[in-house]
Amino acid sequence: MIACLTIPGLELKAALRRTPTQALRPAALAPEPQGEPFIGPVTAAAEAAGVRPGMRLGEALATCPSLALVEPDAAGAERGWEEILHALEDAGFSVEAASLGVAYFETRGVERLYGGLQPALRRALAAVGTEWDARIGAAGRRFAALAAASVAQPGQVVVVADEELPQFLAPLPLTLLPLERGRYEELEALGVRKLGQLAGLPGGAVAERLGPDGRRAWGLARGGTAARVRGRRPPALVAASLEFPEAVGNELTLRRALAGLVETALARPERRDRFVRKLALSARLESGGSWRRTLTLREPSADPDRIRVALSPRLAELPAPVSELRLELVELTEPTGHQLELLAAGAEDRSRLRDGLRQVRASTGSGSVCTVVEVAPWSRVPESRALLVPKDE
Repeated sequence: MIACLTIPGLELKAALRRTPTQALRPAALAPEPQGEPFIGPVTAAAEAAGVRPGMRLGEALATCPSLALVEPDAAGAERGWEEILHALEDAGFSVEAASLGVAYFETRGVERLYGGLQPALRRALAAVGTEWDARIGAAGRRFAALAAASVAQPGQVVVVADEELPQFLAPLPLTLLPLERGRYEELEALGVRKLGQLAGLPGGAVAERLGPDGRRAWGLARGGTAARVRGRRPPALVAASLEFPEAVGNELTLRRALAGLVETALARPERRDRFVRKLALSARLESGGSWRRTLTLREPSADPDRIRVALSPRLAELPAPVSELRLELVELTEPTGHQLELLAAGAEDRSRLRDGLRQVRASTGSGSVCTVVEVAPWSRVPESRALLVPKDE
């Protein structure tokens, strides 16, 4: 069986760890400072007052004037989610993290260890703990497991057998499908509001109307494929942090601090001779929240200058002054050498030449790069034999 563990509103639960008393009041996760004015997950008290996740900020405040806005804690949410995944792995489960708050794992290898399917799933819930209100769904297919987890209550396990799958999926809403918001509205305009209604349509007609995404959604509404779960590779625990005596908002100071963090993290003995593939830059904001961005390098590298140049543009996205800056080397390569090519291939050499010429034209204007074209090779006057013609491409 494939099991799916979900924690709805993980970002809000992580942010409320700083102020647990607000969990009992109408509260919602505040919008991102540079994003659209839509609120995030809400507490049970806010939902009882009529506030729903995804509402516009003005509409939510008009619906519930006493609504408290909780500052996002992106770094805290990532740390909490990593703790949950580690707890599942310590319990013997090979976990595949699909997104923040959604993870898949197979029970076939641990059912014998814990005495059956239900005890194994209960063990997974016990490993996560009661703080996060986790719920688990299990089925023979990934999407069915996700759908089962979506209807489960906090601390509950829902198991769906293969023969019950069509009847189970039929009354569920279309919002479980990975579709754009406009696609939901288009299907609702056609009278399709449930998974069973979509699954009953001809697959060719759905693909013709909605394209490849619609065809995939139609397949998921019928149960999806029986893809296996691929356990993740545990991330590397190599990090460096710098705490400022006073909050810093100057970008030049932050760039210098980032350069020092890169040098410190690369010098950690845990990294050894491995190259960096993925990094995470996080900051604790002056207001109490946090900020986090991840970056995957095109090619693994251990060059501090290259890593610093790749991360520096992220500092411009900081919404407020920071009191602490932290750099994590999330994913490292195997401890093997990195062979550099001695000679560039012909096609790659020409590609680099075109890129160089394009940069020259961008800085000096069109007509600055020319090519020689012979027009009168028989002429006795050297200046008449060829002309310089601007090379635009």
